[in-house]
Amino acid sequence: MDPAKVAGKLFWSAFYNSGQVCMAIKRVYAHQKVYKQLVAALADQARQVKVGDGLRDGTQLGPINNRMQFERVTSLVEDARKSGARMEAGGGPRSGPGYFFEPTIVTEVSDGTRLVDEEQFGPALPIMPFQDLDEALTRANATHYGLSGSVWTADPGRGAEIASKLDCGTGWVNEHGSLDWDVPFGGAKWSGIGYEFDALGLESYTQAQVIQIAKVAAK
Repeated sequence: MDPAKVAGKLFWSAFYNSGQVCMAIKRVYAHQKVYKQLVAALADQARQVKVGDGLRDGTQLGPINNRMQFERVTSLVEDARKSGARMEAGGGPRSGPGYFFEPTIVTEVSDGTRLVDEEQFGPALPIMPFQDLDEALTRANATHYGLSGSVWTADPGRGAEIASKLDCGTGWVNEHGSLDWDVPFGGAKWSGIGYEFDALGLESYTQAQVIQIAKVAAK
């Protein structure tokens, strides 16, 4: 799949609502053959996005919700920087009042870094290369979180096979974040507290009752 064509979907799947969405993409593993192209396309996208007051025309991304979360995102990005990470775009708070943070694309970062291992819930996306599929799956699944994940490929059938090996509640192929009322949505591991939508979601609003009767032997 052409990195330039997929970059827009990937970007907004990670950054919509400034990354403050439970199922937003939190990290990207890209095959080394397309890694540099994808990074360049995502960084270019990040530099073009307008961050600001949502009441003003043209604004595409707003602020982080509160000071505590703003400071957390800032801390995670700074920790990555101190660990040797490279900021391909953004890299810190926007100047001026408010909890505005620049859309940030981070490279030269590895598993074990807080920005990769923890759920940042903000507009900072680490991108890491991989060499083969087994490596990518092992690294992607090496987390306590498992709400959702996605596979991006020119072969959707193969993508579905790969997605089935992700330890997550929902695995999308060539998209991320789409929900339907008749499709269950929930997480694995530390993510989620049950399911929403479809029969599984309705069952969470019900209570099971067991009636057990002891049969008396006939005289």
